[in-house]
Amino acid sequence: MELVLIGLPGSGKTACGRRIAARHGASFVDVDEEIERAADGTIPEIFAEEGEAGFRRRERAAIAALGPADHGTALRRVISPGGGAVVDPRNRWKLFRGRRVAWLDVRPEVLVQRLRRSQVTRPLIQGPNPLGSIRALAGARERFYAAGVRVNGVAEVAACVRQIEAVLDAPTSGTILLRAQTPLGEVVIGDGMAAAGVDGTLRRLGARRAILVSEPGAWGAAGEGVAAGLRAAGWEVEAILLPPGEDAKRLVVIEDGARQLARLRAERREPLVAIGGGALGDPAGFLAASYLRGVPWIQVPTTLVAQVDSSIGGKTGVDLPEGKNLLGAFHQPAAIVADVALLRTLPERQLRAALGEIVKMAALGDETLFAVLEAGGRAIARGDREAFDGGLVAEAVERAGWAKVEVVVADEREQGAAGGRIMLNLGHTVAHALEAVDGYANLLHGEAVAYGLRAATRVGVAAGVTPPDRAARIEGLLDRLDLGRAPLPYGADAVVAATGTDKKHAAGRLRWVLPTAGGVTVRDDIPVELVAAAVRSVLAGVPTGGAA
Repeated sequence: MELVLIGLPGSGKTACGRRIAARHGASFVDVDEEIERAADGTIPEIFAEEGEAGFRRRERAAIAALGPADHGTALRRVISPGGGAVVDPRNRWKLFRGRRVAWLDVRPEVLVQRLRRSQVTRPLIQGPNPLGSIRALAGARERFYAAGVRVNGVAEVAACVRQIEAVLDAPTSGTILLRAQTPLGEVVIGDGMAAAGVDGTLRRLGARRAILVSEPGAWGAAGEGVAAGLRAAGWEVEAILLPPGEDAKRLVVIEDGARQLARLRAERREPLVAIGGGALGDPAGFLAASYLRGVPWIQVPTTLVAQVDSSIGGKTGVDLPEGKNLLGAFHQPAAIVADVALLRTLPERQLRAALGEIVKMAALGDETLFAVLEAGGRAIARGDREAFDGGLVAEAVERAGWAKVEVVVADEREQGAAGGRIMLNLGHTVAHALEAVDGYANLLHGEAVAYGLRAATRVGVAAGVTPPDRAARIEGLLDRLDLGRAPLPYGADAVVAATGTDKKHAAGRLRWVLPTAGGVTVRDDIPVELVAAAVRSVLAGVPTGGAA
């Protein structure tokens, strides 16, 4: 067994860690000391000579050098990383999996006093407002620290050690990588922890049983396992299965689901647990929003596109003959439990298609995510084992998913202007038109988004808002991922006409989200000729060897 102690500088990781290691005959590893030993210099010297980027490279190497966790029953090693080490998703993947994690939580006011008494120079308290700096840092890192079990770091060392020993004795199931309380509900990302995540949320909500809503494919791949885990935890489990795919997004299905809830005598405070992809989450969420005028619900997205996109934001709905998602409601879940282990069995086509949505999030201005996809996107698309085992998939899910959380929190009900939630529509005007012309029969959503991204990029270049080098980078990444390249058998006139049903109209004018040098802009003055030219070009496909 191994233990990782995390927290802000001054939280007591070293004092508590050394004490608990001594009590259990375990070794104590201070990651910062390992970095200094390897560099033959102090951390301030490393920062001065190599900058923060150089230090972070050394930090990642030191964490990788820890090797795999010991899974024995006795405590063998206590690991104390620097306070900022866990900001890196790949560090958390290597540190947390297979280990017990305790977060030493200390109020900023106490930290300021401790750091002032410390013999180590701390940049945090050198500025004019050290308390404000620490509060800001605590807020920015809380979602990473909250992945561990919270321990009161204000307590004296002996009491702190007792709390940590309780963490060692507690049963575990899977790994939590991120936990955040947001206006959109709790967001939890981890590996092999779906049942445990649902169990914790059900207990927090005071539920009396678990009512799972799924569809046959997701039920076999994930739902049965979650149900078994919940039964093992003592829950009575009920299951409602909706039809697969877009067939679930019909009003008659919602009526049937509601009648099943009525027969189960479901009450207003009883949460529904939606287990499936976006085509399941939309109607399941709408069922939760409408039954008894609204009951709580928990999202367990089982596809990559659902984990990074459709499960986030509280949009629920069903289709009408006149268009997709025209009837629905904003109904935020109590929790989103994203378990990347559920993605391991997905077919390659689904993984590759989902990258269309992730490329979109990168194109919105996330340069780190862009670089992650350029380096490892192909491995994710293929579903390579190393992409999962090495934490690449988890990093992509976290970066893309959290970027969407931040956008939606700033504009939950899509009332903002160019900088609000509408930016998430990048690539979706043509994507939705393609899906409509296709009759939702052949194209996967992420595949349609990839074509839509190409169209928006080409419209942007023609309109003078997308620099050619930015356009080349976006389309080059799509080429690299083999997305949006094949010719499509649809008529350009029909696709252009279908853009007229897009929901992003204001005052009768269609608002286009177009890439810029480092983000997006919204325009409502795009001539139909530009749209038609872009649609014709993407329908023609991309020749092998480069973008059209």
